[in-house]
Amino acid sequence: MAWKLSGAALAAVGLSLVVGTGTALAGAGGATAVTRAALAPALVAGRGASVDFAEQEAENAATNGTVIGPDRSAYTLPAEASGRQAVRLAPGQYVEFTLPGPANAITVRYSIPDAPDGGGRTAPLDLTVAGRHRDTMTLTSQYAWLYNQYPFSNDPNAGLLHPDWWITECSCVPAATTPPPTIVKPFRPNHFYDEQRLLLGRTYRAGDKVRLTVPTGSPAAWTVVDLLDSHLVGPPHLGLGAANVLAFGADPSGRRDSAAALDRAIAFAKRWHLKVYLPPGRYQVNRHIIVDDVTIEGAGSWYTIVKGRQVTLTTPAPDGSVHTGVGFYGRDASIGGSTNVHLSGFAIEGDVRERIDTDQVNGIGGALSNSTVDGLYLHHTKVGMWFDGPMSNLRITNNVIADQIADGINFHTGVTNSLVANNFIRNTGDDGLAMWSEHTQDVGDTFDHNTDQTPVLANGIAIYGGTDNTVSNNLVADPIREGSGIQVGSRFGAEAFTGHLWITNNTTVRAGTYELNWNLGLGAIWLYALEQSIDADIEVVGDSFLDNTYNAIMFVADWPVKDLYTITNVHFRDVRVDGTGTSVVSARSAGSASFQNVDARNVGAVGVNNCGSFHFTPAGSEFALTDLGGNDGGGTTGPWLAPWELPNTITCADRPPVVPPPPPAPW
Repeated sequence: MAWKLSGAALAAVGLSLVVGTGTALAGAGGATAVTRAALAPALVAGRGASVDFAEQEAENAATNGTVIGPDRSAYTLPAEASGRQAVRLAPGQYVEFTLPGPANAITVRYSIPDAPDGGGRTAPLDLTVAGRHRDTMTLTSQYAWLYNQYPFSNDPNAGLLHPDWWITECSCVPAATTPPPTIVKPFRPNHFYDEQRLLLGRTYRAGDKVRLTVPTGSPAAWTVVDLLDSHLVGPPHLGLGAANVLAFGADPSGRRDSAAALDRAIAFAKRWHLKVYLPPGRYQVNRHIIVDDVTIEGAGSWYTIVKGRQVTLTTPAPDGSVHTGVGFYGRDASIGGSTNVHLSGFAIEGDVRERIDTDQVNGIGGALSNSTVDGLYLHHTKVGMWFDGPMSNLRITNNVIADQIADGINFHTGVTNSLVANNFIRNTGDDGLAMWSEHTQDVGDTFDHNTDQTPVLANGIAIYGGTDNTVSNNLVADPIREGSGIQVGSRFGAEAFTGHLWITNNTTVRAGTYELNWNLGLGAIWLYALEQSIDADIEVVGDSFLDNTYNAIMFVADWPVKDLYTITNVHFRDVRVDGTGTSVVSARSAGSASFQNVDARNVGAVGVNNCGSFHFTPAGSEFALTDLGGNDGGGTTGPWLAPWELPNTITCADRPPVVPPPPPAPW
């Protein structure tokens, strides 16, 4: 099992690395397993979003293609696949799923090669259902395939964006190295996958076969299928007694721009205290729709699609944007923000193919107080939802956010008493869910029962500063690089943590990832003191950390500040750790934490890898662990929290070897 590459090998990653060997017929002649985050559903019961589809992994389906993976090495196709495995199809090959229940719609997650000079290509994928329904999906790589250093490039042939940055591949600063290192191109390919939804036109029965075949003569040398989601979509919602956008000139065919028609419908609805209704159709909108004191309902996210192209501005906007695009935005907080906005039942399809951090090309944005966002499908925008406060009392529920260039949802600056619940997020280019208290605290917010899968960069859930916030009952799977499952971070100019932070009853799986810049394994949950100490009351209770690539729990202060900042007042209770490539706890900071009823098994190295601040004093490590009892289990080296490790025995192995654990199992 290839879990880690050396720095030199990472530089040489190409497509040849990610194509596995061996032909699989998994699932042949029987039902395709239904999974959640590529696990048996019982292992994650009660965690994550409750969704209206069944997930089936391609590696469990019948195929004459090739299973690739498992592999957790960054910049490989298996690493970005759900469960770290997928199926590679050559032209003429197929993968076939057995429907577990009635379905009239599917979502296919896939990857096809980029064009040689970047920018994407299209390729067909033939679909047969129950031997009768036949269709052809047109796959695209236009919204995938990024390269190079942050903030990335669409050009696979580009030189280093930052030759003055240290890179792991040569363990050097290329611009300051003589002779200069050879950098293999494309450099750091990533963000390989996209997804596509399709209504089937009728309902098929449990047991019917869904076959995906790459036609002979496809322009794509290979097609990777990661998974199939099967849906039973209800009929369109009818918006009776509402301001119908068709009456104001909106074009449901998508041929004409409907932005002005939506503005007129919103103005009329506000005047007469009506809702706005978007009936089934594809509406072209190429700029922000500003919303305040209005309810906008679609017929359902499968039926009402608001789609736009990205537009280059003639002069940059005051906020620094150089593009605009489709999105529904509250007014800026500097002019009072918006209130009483309710958005539901439609899809937003963007056209964002590059990351420009100053661009406001997000699906939902601005400041929305006393508002709700429910039942949307957000696709191909920069960030699904990005909120700049101060603002309060926003409820974000039951949305699907997929294939973003940056974050899924970000509470940025002064978002208070707000809830993000029962949302499904997959394939973000940065944090899936984030609270970022830059300049002003986020206070009293909750992320609850959300699922975040395969964030390509950064973390599933990240909390940067804040007061009295809660992260509960979430499921995070397969973070790829430079982040992990859950991060508590003092960084990015965030205000200090104060009050409490509750991290309760969450599950992470296949987290504890590799941090490229440090050439180091992280924890599935990691606390990071970069800009100031972390000393608020942090309670981690009832969480499960499954199949951790490296550590389950990590405390770290960056090397330049390791003698300035500490991490204290952190409490772990009733936690389960099933499988670590290295340790249960890795401490690379001064500070302390307590542990009670933390059970661990299948631990690959010493239970506590305690480096402290790397001074190795005669008094022991600068990080102390308090055993409050009930800490059981261990692995190859004995009990994970042995008496000899307490309170601060130095057990430091800077980069211990990885021992891949067995798959998670019922406790």
